[in-house]
Amino acid sequence: MPGTSATSASSRAARPRPDRVRRLLAVIVLAAAVVTAVLVLVLGRDTTGGGTAASTEASTPEAQEPAHPELLALARRDAADPLALGSADAPVVLIEYSDFQCPFCGRFARDTEPDLIRDYVDEGVLRIEWRNFPVFGTESDQAARAGWAAGRQGRFWQFHDAAYAEPRRRNAGDFSEANLIAMARKAGVEDLARFEKDMASDAAHQAVARDREEGYGIGVTSTPAFLINGRPVLGAQPTDVFTDIIDEEAEQARQQKDGDE
Repeated sequence: MPGTSATSASSRAARPRPDRVRRLLAVIVLAAAVVTAVLVLVLGRDTTGGGTAASTEASTPEAQEPAHPELLALARRDAADPLALGSADAPVVLIEYSDFQCPFCGRFARDTEPDLIRDYVDEGVLRIEWRNFPVFGTESDQAARAGWAAGRQGRFWQFHDAAYAEPRRRNAGDFSEANLIAMARKAGVEDLARFEKDMASDAAHQAVARDREEGYGIGVTSTPAFLINGRPVLGAQPTDVFTDIIDEEAEQARQQKDGDE
């Protein structure tokens, strides 16, 4: 077809190069390791819960990096994505790499995300794109696929809220198949038989693997991890950290738009 070669070349050029992006995020990964070590010492227990990575409460100020074009290009801006909130054309995109078993992801979902939705998503300023990043074992992976399955019926964010409604035990049955079905029912998923089929499908496994590999490809090793217009933020930071960056990015987008007119 005419134009296919040019389109393919453009698509390849837009993709972030994994080796370069890993170098850009090396400081983020190091900060995560430091914070995890501190948590282990302070709390006197293993924060990984048997998983392959640690959930992270906060990162050092040095980890608040400037935007990188390679990371900005990860925003999918797919208007039909059920795992996203907000306009596909919003000036600011927050990409969230999370695990439903991560306690700090739950803290962000309960304490910070509602404010961001009310003040920025509903105002057309912010788009939130969820990425499944299950790192704490079988129940994390199962919960990720359940969220994807709920999204197939337009109820992902309702499932997200049900899953994060309260702190839960890790790998202790809280995200068993029966409990996930109960969460889906609470989230308003109408066809539970379809939900179970979708949750077990190859498509669900592939979708979760795509998100997880994207995260690993840019150096994410802990949850929650965020990109705000390509600017990495690690951990369940105070709400002000998110709002300050969103405000800065929105203002830059406004100035750029004014300059282009």
